[in-house]
Amino acid sequence: MKSSTSSFRISEDLRVRLERTARHMGRGKNWIINRALEQYLNKTGREALAAEARRQSLVASGVTTEDEAFWQKQADTTDWR
Repeated sequence: MKSSTSSFRISEDLRVRLERTARHMGRGKNWIINRALEQYLNKTGREALAAEARRQSLVASGVTTEDEAFWQKQADTTDWR
């Protein structure tokens, strides 16, 4: 798999924990960061899909949530057809 280099900042505490974990596991910091990021993005993606599915289900059933009711009141739809 092709890879690229990225630069980012982490807190000193997180850096120490990462180094300690890498030594304990016998793995590189890069390996740990990649696995953690992959797991986070997979989880976030599934949660976003589930939230959108719930929203669409509510829309299809005609249920209006409190948030949707608020935004409907705020929307200017006078020129819509």
